Amino acid sequence: MSHSQDSDLERQEPHTFKSALTSFLTVKDGEVYETHPDKNPKWYQKLLDIGVEENGIKPVPLEQRTCTQYNNLFTVFFTCLLCLLPIPTGMLATLGMGMNLRDASLVIVFFAMLTCIPPAFMVIGGMETGLRQLIQARYSFGRYLVTIPLLLNAATLTGFSLLSAVVGGQTLASLNPDQLSVNIGIIITCLVSFAVSLFGFKAVHFWERWTWIPNLIAIAIALGCGGKYLHLQTNNPPATASQVMTLGALIAGYFITFGGTVSDYSIYHKPNVVSRFRVFAYTYFGLLLPSVPLLILGAAIGGCSPNVPSWSAAYATTGIGGILYQMLVPVLGNFGKFILVLLALSVIGNIAISMYSISVNLQQLLPFFAQVHRFFFIFVAMGLLIPFAIKAAEAWEESLTNFLAVIGYWAGCFDAVVIIELVVFRKGDYSSHDHKIWNVGRKLPPGAAALGASLLSLGLVVPGMAAPWYTGPLAKVTGDIGFESAFVVTGLGYLVLRWVEIKVVGHV
Repeated sequence: MSHSQDSDLERQEPHTFKSALTSFLTVKDGEVYETHPDKNPKWYQKLLDIGVEENGIKPVPLEQRTCTQYNNLFTVFFTCLLCLLPIPTGMLATLGMGMNLRDASLVIVFFAMLTCIPPAFMVIGGMETGLRQLIQARYSFGRYLVTIPLLLNAATLTGFSLLSAVVGGQTLASLNPDQLSVNIGIIITCLVSFAVSLFGFKAVHFWERWTWIPNLIAIAIALGCGGKYLHLQTNNPPATASQVMTLGALIAGYFITFGGTVSDYSIYHKPNVVSRFRVFAYTYFGLLLPSVPLLILGAAIGGCSPNVPSWSAAYATTGIGGILYQMLVPVLGNFGKFILVLLALSVIGNIAISMYSISVNLQQLLPFFAQVHRFFFIFVAMGLLIPFAIKAAEAWEESLTNFLAVIGYWAGCFDAVVIIELVVFRKGDYSSHDHKIWNVGRKLPPGAAALGASLLSLGLVVPGMAAPWYTGPLAKVTGDIGFESAFVVTGLGYLVLRWVEIKVVGHV
């Protein structure tokens, strides 16, 4: 071979490799999810055959939406919330805010029933469009400005995961604090959750479909053993309007943030088989039914724990896990420890669905990330979650309060924009979410109206918010009205700004 030929090959090889890499990482305009079993390596196809999810954020065409187990939209949310996390959340009402149990319970029921409505409505969009929740948001926030709610949603999911991990870790550590630290308990719960979320959609639904049974049995046994103390409630005065609104904002933040994820669990469901109302009802009651009793149970535990010395001491050492230990082990001995392990592992379903949605959120940060397998982003999510959870455990109650106090604000803005876009400007027509433009910035809305309306709401949100680190002048009088302000003001502002935006750009 001549010297000139060698030189030509040397120039071509890097160019060929670069072209192949560029081709691999490029997502074509309007590219949708397609299966290619004949092109996959045998080992990879075997993984897909046993149910491992291949797709990430690409739209799912109608022919690929074949799931007809609609009741799994109930079990996926029912099981993820039938865990320990609602209990310490409810404790904030009585132990942290000083409300009495009756008033706290009424506020929990009212705000839970109200704020489960938006996510239950939004889940229909996944089934009808075949689009992930944050991909649907591109049809209002635009291709690029959607990054802002995308990052906020990922941060919220990480927060929920780490709080669940801390609760699970505390409960495991309560078995033997001298031998098993909270940090080790956190790592154990995170690793099991990682395995579930790694396999994807079918594995998450399968896990949530069946694990509610041991979760419910374990919670019932704990309540049966420790319930005899729940009547020893602290005699707190009637709740003020400020306390009611502040607790309401906390409950709103607990539920309405599901609006950023719900469609991730319905994108493979076949449309036009059952009514949309049935899909709504499955999701609504899946969110509501496990949460309200456990939030109220938490409020009851918080109200009586100052009057039960062993509970107070245990809570100071290992949080809610310590109280559960005092409920179970003195009565049931080693069997009580077994039940305690089941309770600790009940948070796996909560962490798994959060990690799953985090992974598909991260896939949207850069265009070529859509070509990087979801597996990679699950590892990234795990790498972020464990150290953050360990850090949060150092100041557990403060972390929980700070997190729940503020997440409802951005979610109120997000849910208002997405719902009004569909109902008002797209006239309820899900087919207007054209797959051909899901990643084409110039054909999607610019997003200025969505972001502008959200920022406009801050004029009332900031003075109306009440967090441990800041209380606005309006909130000092009314309590926390940040969520209500975010939802209502963003909605009204979006009606006007989006109308103007459509007139300027000439298309929806």
